[in-house]
Amino acid sequence: MGKITISTLNKMKTSGEKFVCITAYDATFSRIISEVGAEAILVGDSLGMVLQGHDSTIPVTIDDMAYHTECVCRAEPQSLVIADLPFMSYPAVDEALVSATRLMQAGAHMVKMEGGTWLSDTISKLVERGIPVCAHLGLTPQSVNTFGGFKVQGRTPKEAKSILADAVEIQDAGASLLVLECIPSHLAADISSKLDIPVIGIGAGAGTDGQVLVMHDLLGLSEHTARFVQNFMEGQSTIRGGLKAFVDAVKSGQYPQEEHTYS
Repeated sequence: MGKITISTLNKMKTSGEKFVCITAYDATFSRIISEVGAEAILVGDSLGMVLQGHDSTIPVTIDDMAYHTECVCRAEPQSLVIADLPFMSYPAVDEALVSATRLMQAGAHMVKMEGGTWLSDTISKLVERGIPVCAHLGLTPQSVNTFGGFKVQGRTPKEAKSILADAVEIQDAGASLLVLECIPSHLAADISSKLDIPVIGIGAGAGTDGQVLVMHDLLGLSEHTARFVQNFMEGQSTIRGGLKAFVDAVKSGQYPQEEHTYS
């Protein structure tokens, strides 16, 4: 696998080839995830839960994200490295520029932001200044208190229409990638087919262009997991084998199955 760029993912979308993203927070796992063939690594603010022991991503700071992005990038992975902008690090354009600069200088190739059309101006300003953006719609964990918990989004016609409209506007603003989390599979497939940019799903069915899971979840290390999580360590003798099993399952269409999706 040569160096993966957004152009690589665009070509894979066009050809109908599925791609894989896995979270990583340090150099060791960054190297292994790249070696087993995952096209993208997400330095996720999920580290607040799986590393720091919080019950949400909200306590994570930009300093935390910059530190772990640096750790991941020191392994020089071939994968595209996407880093999360944490809670309230991008309330307005100026703050977003400062926060995104921190993560890009830490080695990220792209930053990820949660939110809908209110982010359009911020996305266009970041892209204008050479900072690629991955957007995130559906269940956005930084808004867990607004949602009243980790709940599936887009089940009503009104919600579905809103998510689709947000996706189109975010693409038009210049986003290069979109993550859809915990939405009905038919809605995710519809959005993926209507957008030109690659779409990554998590709990969004098999109709997206790529799939992402939190590393600790797919390795069976998390105490509580959502229905879309599969333990890929089953039948494997090594962690490398578990990570490779996830990559292979996505690429072959074996994951996700109907049992991992929402309607």
